[in-house]
Order: sequence, then structure tokens, then C-alpha cells
Amino acid sequence: MSKVLSFGELLLRICPDTDAQWLAENKLPFYVGGAELNVASALALWQVPSAYFTALPQNFMADQLVGYMDKLNIDTSKIYSGGDRIGLYYLPKGKDLKNAGVIYDRANSAFAMLKTGQINWDNVLEGVTWFHFSAICPALNQAAAEVCLEAVKAASAKGITISIDLNYRAKLWKYGKQPLDVIPELVNYCDLVMGNIWAAEKMLGIGVPSHIEEIDAKETYLAQAEKTSVEIITRFPKCKSVANTFRFDFNGGIKYYTTLFSEQQFCVSTEFQSAKILDKVGSGDCFMAGLIYGFYHQNKPQEIVNFAAAAAFNKLFIPSDCTTATVNQIIEETKQYEK
Repeated sequence: MSKVLSFGELLLRICPDTDAQWLAENKLPFYVGGAELNVASALALWQVPSAYFTALPQNFMADQLVGYMDKLNIDTSKIYSGGDRIGLYYLPKGKDLKNAGVIYDRANSAFAMLKTGQINWDNVLEGVTWFHFSAICPALNQAAAEVCLEAVKAASAKGITISIDLNYRAKLWKYGKQPLDVIPELVNYCDLVMGNIWAAEKMLGIGVPSHIEEIDAKETYLAQAEKTSVEIITRFPKCKSVANTFRFDFNGGIKYYTTLFSEQQFCVSTEFQSAKILDKVGSGDCFMAGLIYGFYHQNKPQEIVNFAAAAAFNKLFIPSDCTTATVNQIIEETKQYEK
């Protein structure tokens, strides 16, 4: 059966509390994650044949992590073995990756040290019909950006559907290149682009009016999302679908809705609201997985965006990097939060 392959760096998320209780208790919570692994985990849980490709060192921790992924029913058979270490990041509990407190410890990781010419993409892409990666990968260093380009060229040559999540991590773009220098060339090969209007501005140069946040009205955001989507599809002819997320914090709560432009339709998801959430990490990855799930099953655009939004919102109540909710659980558990 055809597989969805997610490509990116496996990371361990270390979660110290902001009150330094971890020092008193002599323990630190951690989670296994990474944007693309979060997507692969969700798809496997939802019964979509899911594979994951990364680089891991040859040591007992890497072996344990591979065993962990195998138990999630993720195909790990093509993972590249080499390098010296596993990437880490530190994030206070309850914060998301756009928070200023995030600390990355990814230099010289096995993934960050990959080079072009090392990977047999014909072998890695065997049996794959969908290839997913995120803009986090080429943010690491020049070599990682070149490997991403090598990967999408190989996938495109095989007629594989390609998706990208326009994740922007300001703390990662430190090697002399900016997103505009790198991401547009990668998006040239993509069939599905996911992000938000501000990420599209930062990474693809598609402008957002400066007054839009002052207006702060849903209809204004939606109009811009449609405009941005059309412009992406116009600029990048291979792209057939564009999705945007809108997540707003208010008094400790969340308001969330999304859009999908596909098949010449602009679809707006159900809107969700909650006064409290548990964990913001991985919500966008869950949305991406929901999109792939819908397209994989050839659902209608409105069905696709509704489920993807519900999956992403549901993830806000799950304290881990990846979702643990089944498709049916997501549908049932989010009904109470529909606006």
C-alpha cells in the first residue's frame, strides 16, 4: 500500500517548569517529537500507512527511539544511521515554539550533519506516494537546505505529491540565509502549502497589510487568507492547495479556525473556542496531518479542512508533542467547543 513519508529531525523536548521545581525534584519531563515525526505519528494512529525518514546516531538511545516509533506502527526501515548525537530543545511547560524562552540544542546533530549525496533517495522513496517536510529543516544550516532541495527534486521526479509546512523559527535561521533565500525554491516542487498569512509573508514574500492586526476581524483575516492562497498558487504553478491556520489567545483561552483553498474553492473550517488548554506544541503538525489524511482519502475540501482543524484543536488538550486521539475521538471530543 502507498505510504506517506515524513522527513525531518527527531527531537527530544525537555520541559523545565518556570518555577525551577525540576531542580528540587531532580527530574525533567521530556517528550519525543519533531514537527515531521508528529505528522507521521498522527497518520499512523489514523491508519494511514506512515513512514519516517531522519538521521540518528548509532547508539542505544537511537535504538530505543526506533523501537518506540516501530510500536507506533511507523515504518522506520529507511532511517539513516550515522552522526554523533540526537537533537534537543528546551521549552517551558505550556509554551509554544514561537515563545522567546525556547532553547535549541541541535548543532552537529546527526540530522544537521547530513550532506547531499549521502542518501539513496530511490531507496528511501520506494513505495511512497506522498512526501512531507517542513521549513524547519532548511533553517538548520546550508547543508540541510541543500539536502531538502535534493529530496524534493527526487520526489518530484517520481511524481510523488509533496507538502510543506511553513514553520518559521527565528532562532534557527542563523547561518547567513533568510527564508526568502531558500524556501521559494523548495515550494516550487510542492503540491500543498500549509502555514498562515504571516509565514507566507516571511518565507515567500507575499505581503500582508500592516493594519490587518489592528482591524483584528475574522472577515479581514479570511479575505487575506484567500488572497494569499491565490497568490501562492499563481506564483508556484505546481501548488494545487493552500491551507492557513488562525490561532488567537485571549485571557488564557484559545480561538481557532483554519482555511483551505483547493479545487478553486475557498473553504473555512468550523471555529473552536476554549477558555483553557494544556499544550500548544504540535497543534500545527496535527493540522498538517489532518490535511494529508483528508487528501489521502480523497475527501472533499470542506471535509478535509473541518477534520484537520478539529484534530489541531483537539491536540491543544493533549500534553505531548504528537496527538494520541483517534479520528472518532477527535470528532466527538471537539463538538463541545464548536462556536
